[in-house]
Amino acid sequence: MYAKIQIIGIMEVKTGMHIGDSSAFSAIGAVDLPVVKDAKTKLPMIPGSSLKGKMRTLLAKEYNTKLAAKPDEDASCLLRLFGSAKKDHVKRSRVLVSDMFLQNEDELRRCGLQSMTEVKFENWINRATAVATPRQIERVIRGSLFDLDIMYEAEEEAEILEDMEILAEGLRLLRYDYLGGNGSRGYGKVLFRDVCADVVVGTVNETIMEQCNALLEKAVG
Repeated sequence: MYAKIQIIGIMEVKTGMHIGDSSAFSAIGAVDLPVVKDAKTKLPMIPGSSLKGKMRTLLAKEYNTKLAAKPDEDASCLLRLFGSAKKDHVKRSRVLVSDMFLQNEDELRRCGLQSMTEVKFENWINRATAVATPRQIERVIRGSLFDLDIMYEAEEEAEILEDMEILAEGLRLLRYDYLGGNGSRGYGKVLFRDVCADVVVGTVNETIMEQCNALLEKAVG
């Protein structure tokens, strides 16, 4: 069979989030650690690779029976879904995660915000000398909403539900973790809402699709 199932929804940033961009050529006085932004709008964005990589990392902790040093050593169910670049065992990913763009700029500006990011000042203190090293970290503002868009390519009807269960579990695990950097400091809490799946190419049994949506609904709460 050949079919594509699109998973769409909204990801809400619950605490300031930092997914970094290069600061190698920052001017004097600029933010030390900027967030990645869309080159066209200059607004914060979330690379699809960040979301996909984080989900895979969390799922590896749950599904792998032993510590895998490389993604190519993940459990077979993860390799089938996310792919593998291992020599002589190359597998194409069934999942395409699109970049995510800010969709509620107008709403945030009506709240009085002039910028779609904030700058948080932090200090690293040398325990031996008590010397503080300040740094400025740019963060996506809490309350920011991003459009979720995941495309799943169905190859075997018998495997759709298992694959969808893994994807749903990835979203659930991320709710209790963080996206981006500095999660142990409270950054990057997210939640998902209005998540649903629909067939956009080919045909898939309606009962299977109902079960897929039930899995997603349960995962995002």
